[in-house]
Amino acid sequence: MGSVYSVKEVFYSLQGEGARSGRPAVFCRFSGCNAWSGRELDKADSACPFCDTDFVGVDGQNGGKYELDNLVNLLISLWPQDKICKSKPYVVFTGGEPLLQLNEELIYAMKENDFEVAVETNGSLPLPKGIDWVCVSPKKGLKQVILSGHELKLLFPQKDLQPEKFVDLEFQYFYLQAIDDKNKSSNINKTVTYCLENPLWSYSFQLHKLLNID
Repeated sequence: MGSVYSVKEVFYSLQGEGARSGRPAVFCRFSGCNAWSGRELDKADSACPFCDTDFVGVDGQNGGKYELDNLVNLLISLWPQDKICKSKPYVVFTGGEPLLQLNEELIYAMKENDFEVAVETNGSLPLPKGIDWVCVSPKKGLKQVILSGHELKLLFPQKDLQPEKFVDLEFQYFYLQAIDDKNKSSNINKTVTYCLENPLWSYSFQLHKLLNID
C-alpha cells in the first residue's frame, strides 16, 4: 500500500511571503508539526510560540486523507487550465511541518505533471530530492539540518534566535519578518532598523494579510 497523506487544506492563491511574493500557486498544507502540537495550552512553551496557522486535523478547504494519485489529481485540478503562462505551474507544500509527510514519490509525481515544486519548512528534517525551491524558517530549540537553499526567513525579533546565527548558511535570500503580536508596531520598527543596518537581510511582508486573502 502506498503513502496516505493527512492534509489540512489545499487551495489556489498568491504566494504571500518572501522572494516569490505575489506569484500564483497551489498550496498544500499538511497536517501536523514537530515544532508545536497545535494545542493552545502548550503554545507558549513550544518551538514556535508565534504560529498563526491552523494545521490540526483534515477539516480545512479540500482537507482529507489522500492516497498519492488522488492528491496529485486534486493539486493539478486547482491550477487554471488553458491559460497563458510562460512559467511552470507552481505548487507549494507547507504546514505545520511538511517534511513529516512530503516524500520523493509525491514530488516526482508533481514534476511528471510539469509542476515546479516548492516547500516551506522549519529546516529540522532531511530534505527529499527533487524540490525546486526551498524556503527555511528556523525555529528555536530545533536542530537545523537544512543548511542551504533558496530563502531563509526568520521571525524577528527573538532573543533566543538571533539573525547572526544564520549568516554563514548558503541561501540566496535572507528575510526578516516582523512578529505579528501585541507588539507588532514595535516589531516592525525593529525589523526595518535591523535590515537597514544589516543589508544581507531584506524585509518580508505578509502580502496575503495585506490583501486579505488565504
